[in-house]
Amino acid sequence: MTVALLMGSGAKAAAPEDDFEYTNERFADLQMLRYKVHGFEQLSLRDKQLVYYLSEASLCGRDILFDQNGAYNLRIRKMLETVYTDYQGSRQSDDFKAMEVYLKRVWFSNGIHHHYGCEKFVPGFSEAFFRNALKSVDARKLPLAKGQTVDQLCDEVFPVIFDPTLMKMRVNQKDGEDLIKTSASNYYGDGVTQAEAEAFYDAQKDTTDQEPVMYGLNSRLVKKGGKLVEQRWTAGGLYGSAIKKIIYWLDKAATVADTPQQKAAINELIKYYKTGDLRTFDSYSILWLKDTESLVDFTNGFIESYGDPLGLKASWEAITNFKDLEATKRAEKLSTNAQWFEDHSPVDPRFKKDECKGISAKVIVAAILGGDLYPSTAIGINLPNSNWIRKQHGSKSVTIGNLTDAYNKAAHGNGFNAEFICDPVITDIIDKYGDNCDDLHTDLHECLGHGSGRLLEGVSDDALKSYGSTMEEARADLFALYYLADPKLVELGLTPNMDAYKSQYYYQMMNGLMTQLVRIEPGKNLEEAHMRDRALIAHWALEHGKAANVCELIKKDGKTYLQINDYDALRQLFKELLIEVQRIKSEGDVEAARQLVETYGVKVDPELHKEVLARYQALNIAPYKGFINPVYTPVTDGKGNITDVKVSYTEGYADQMLRYSRDYGFLPFKN
Repeated sequence: MTVALLMGSGAKAAAPEDDFEYTNERFADLQMLRYKVHGFEQLSLRDKQLVYYLSEASLCGRDILFDQNGAYNLRIRKMLETVYTDYQGSRQSDDFKAMEVYLKRVWFSNGIHHHYGCEKFVPGFSEAFFRNALKSVDARKLPLAKGQTVDQLCDEVFPVIFDPTLMKMRVNQKDGEDLIKTSASNYYGDGVTQAEAEAFYDAQKDTTDQEPVMYGLNSRLVKKGGKLVEQRWTAGGLYGSAIKKIIYWLDKAATVADTPQQKAAINELIKYYKTGDLRTFDSYSILWLKDTESLVDFTNGFIESYGDPLGLKASWEAITNFKDLEATKRAEKLSTNAQWFEDHSPVDPRFKKDECKGISAKVIVAAILGGDLYPSTAIGINLPNSNWIRKQHGSKSVTIGNLTDAYNKAAHGNGFNAEFICDPVITDIIDKYGDNCDDLHTDLHECLGHGSGRLLEGVSDDALKSYGSTMEEARADLFALYYLADPKLVELGLTPNMDAYKSQYYYQMMNGLMTQLVRIEPGKNLEEAHMRDRALIAHWALEHGKAANVCELIKKDGKTYLQINDYDALRQLFKELLIEVQRIKSEGDVEAARQLVETYGVKVDPELHKEVLARYQALNIAPYKGFINPVYTPVTDGKGNITDVKVSYTEGYADQMLRYSRDYGFLPFKN
């Protein structure tokens, strides 16, 4: 599970000046940043090599995600890139400039749909311009099928780009619709329906199995001869040419692993990539989470299922990182007290873990981002996702310190607080404690929230179906919010006093009710799981606290603001909702999940949405930010041995994306 990047909460304490760097790359609703890999130069040569090898493995699966996000994405990307680099016409024309913005958005979102809102981009250039531009470049550089002409390629692909009714949502979560047929993501073949897919995987489940695999995690489900068949993502199967490259670099990483445990985990991951056996994936996951001694760490594989409308199949992602030893002391205070938090949780004792096993937490320095973590990334990760592994063996939680620092610094002094907060008292609290409580919320969410609770016997991981991701994120958020206001955090030295938590309470409520709306287009409902989670919590608390006037939306000078009147009572509301969400999760009560999400987490007030968009636009802040990766260059002696690895931060956004397409473009254009 991951914590998605939240809306920046405005003016915060500045991080060190070199934590991040703005670039001049701003387009559509996006701003690009650079992140610094603090401490890399001080790593041992062995660990520098390990970072380098794992970073290469983190980049080799880039094409996989593009293809998972849509069957036409690789072809469209190649068509756009070829025109971008080879077009000889006017590069100052409105059409070319609009195509350039479109291409940059495709790079950012790993496809033609918005990375967060999931809606298809509307091109600002004409069909006639793009057809003529494609016909003007060397046809050998275009993704033409055998015997296909450029005009035929355009006829095939242009409806996908220009027809707003075709493949309009990458992930559709609208209740009552066939979520497979109405989603453009490429996890299911033509003609496969939601009912067929759910029946296919339900038939595989053995309710007596105490160690069930995550069915469907690493495959595309297609119809062949009228029968459903899985096409596994393995070295010898679908995506094999990219997976073989990943394995190549993992093999090298194993030779310089930090610990024998890490080497065993890497080798088990290689075995899984070769076989596609989900029990091997579970065995790798256990080895990985038990490796708590290695300084350098990584995630690489088919992990999170947010991109599948049914929440079964996982997108490819990767991150290479190493431990921030000083900052990790904060996270370790939580992980070493995990049993106390579990025992004192307000949820029904039937749903608590008797023993919190193997829960570890750390703050990391991201060294490279890949797949579904690039360019837009999570700020926290808790894995594995398998509930039986979490119950029997524990979980590993990370907060990505250098990226949260970069986000915080980018939000410094941007005018957000002055526009959306009218209470000087809470503004002062946010200024003093906002960064600290943001980090704590992430730590609590990942380490303890996702790591808490248990399913009742016989309840499967995917019992909540398409509502599972939203409910799990809500559960972790509520756990974090409930404990942020607990005196235990002051006792542990994690918060300075009993006022600090109010910064996060205000921020979470304001974000869920109002400010996250800048991330969606007018007339749209909420689709993304983290957005639905935050809206669900905020709207439920607003409604259920109405009689006691716990919090309210007020008008001042014609603008809407959040006002929290009773923070203690708000905590009690979070407690009540946590109890219910945990019950729903533990019992697999899909109908109750549907009612909660559809009632509180989906619908948008159009008038409030319009107001928030106008106020935010006046601030001239990009709603979304993403990162340009650093570049690692090995230094070798005359015999090819690596003697050092250098890191640089000068590569431009377009240069990086074009290089990645050239150097890591391992898949055919049509899979």
